[in-house]
Amino acid sequence: MKSAQLHERLCTSDLLLFQFSLYWVQDFASEQKAPRIMARPIVGIIGNQYEIEGRYPTHAGGTMNSAAVAEVAGCLPLIVPADPRYVSVAALLDVCDGFLLTGGRPNVHPEEYGEAPTEAHGTFDRARDAITLPLVRACVERGQPFLGICRGFQEVNVALGGTLHPEIRDLPGRDNHRMPPDGTLEERFAPRHKVRFTPGGVFHRLMGAEEVMTNTLHGQGIARPGHRLVIDGWAPDGTLEALYVEGAPGFTLSVQWHPEYNAANDPVSRPLFEAFGDAVRGWAAGQGAQMRRRA
Repeated sequence: MKSAQLHERLCTSDLLLFQFSLYWVQDFASEQKAPRIMARPIVGIIGNQYEIEGRYPTHAGGTMNSAAVAEVAGCLPLIVPADPRYVSVAALLDVCDGFLLTGGRPNVHPEEYGEAPTEAHGTFDRARDAITLPLVRACVERGQPFLGICRGFQEVNVALGGTLHPEIRDLPGRDNHRMPPDGTLEERFAPRHKVRFTPGGVFHRLMGAEEVMTNTLHGQGIARPGHRLVIDGWAPDGTLEALYVEGAPGFTLSVQWHPEYNAANDPVSRPLFEAFGDAVRGWAAGQGAQMRRRA
């Protein structure tokens, strides 16, 4: 090849390489300037052990829990297999921005609050106890948000040193708070009693009312409140219904009823899940982000 032709080809190659590099730099710069879509913060939904047809073990979570987290709280729902064989509290704290402590048929084992099990205590899930109780304590210390529901409400109490009544309806002057045995889902989750809040308290300010109507689907209830727990709501028969942790740096509101049902439309459930979602987003953007950068 003649030297003139070789020189021309080399010049052409250099020009193409320069143009390609220029285009790559321009594209990279435009991507850096373009607004990024922020990922939704993750809420770990504590799953319950369940057997399909009595023989296939699973970790399950109610659809209404996922709907409330995704559609009302505005977060990404992630069902957690609450068993220390598969997950650790440390890993959950790192992966999730907040937690929904769900209801469940098995009860917290009474040995967790210094009592012997009886037939009245029902069934248990020791694997879930092993995850949720230290998880609650860690979240309180770190300021990581959680919302406790029914069993989750009771877990918060036990985690902080409280005790439980095995059967509320057996106590003098108390009502039957258990789920109705018959009826449609709507009928079982229908509001059944009032809950009275402390005037000017956290729940009163959140709900904009001193009294609200709620459903009730539980057998056990708080006997002795745990350390630092502020009881902020009561049923007409005196059953404790709403609480938070005094002085906790994060969201710790927990309720004995089931606000996850029809959360998008219920005037009591919606503000609770919206406030929880705001707290989770605040954690994800602030302390959660700082901890992940340090990791």
